[in-house]
Amino acid sequence: MSPLLITALVVGVIVILIAIGYINHMVESSKLEKARLKADLNDRVRRSRDVSENMPGQLMSPALKLLLSRLELQFSDRLLPLDKQNSALRNRIAELRDMVAKGEDIPVRNAPQPILTELKAKEVRFLLENFHSQITRAAQDGALPANDAKRWLGEIRHILVQLHYEFFTNLGQQSLQQGQPGQARLAYERGVQYLRKQPDPARYQSQLQLLEQQLARANDMVLEKAKPTPDEHSELTDGLQSLGEDDWKKKNIYD
Repeated sequence: MSPLLITALVVGVIVILIAIGYINHMVESSKLEKARLKADLNDRVRRSRDVSENMPGQLMSPALKLLLSRLELQFSDRLLPLDKQNSALRNRIAELRDMVAKGEDIPVRNAPQPILTELKAKEVRFLLENFHSQITRAAQDGALPANDAKRWLGEIRHILVQLHYEFFTNLGQQSLQQGQPGQARLAYERGVQYLRKQPDPARYQSQLQLLEQQLARANDMVLEKAKPTPDEHSELTDGLQSLGEDDWKKKNIYD
């Protein structure tokens, strides 16, 4: 075997090894990318469904339910080729298609959830923040037109105002029921200040007026509670009278 042939064979083996290594690298990269994409889409499906199912009924509208269903359907359709054996995903896609086909007549089965505690308010706020990130990401990916994304970001701010209004109102009512008008006044004050800080306060004029009326009522109750009772008034008067008598007696002694 000539040296030239040996050299050619060695070079050929090296080229084959390099090609095999490159192919393996490409295959691994492809697997990693599919795994990353699958995990990302699973996360986006979960987040969309979480908002859709857990948003309190008083804050959920047919339009919002429809948007969330459309987003979940888009992500699920992209996920299916990466998870072809997932029968639950196929069933969910069929369910979502039926829901989206109904348009504004889509059923909204979210039960109302009174916002009675700060913890509950934070839970709903977290859902809204989650929804906000979903809208922003969908607009960046082209899954949602920019104009629609902008409109929905404004709607999220509106829902957030509704959340705060309900929380402060409920907190004030609870305090009044517990005989704590001072705490009620504080809750109503926070609500009034929050609504006045909104960039479009005219939109919330009716809610603001109601909170101001409740604030005035709570303030009157605080002032009424601070007034001395008849018994307290009598004790104070008697004390002043006895003090005056003692002074008069002392004056007579020294005179």
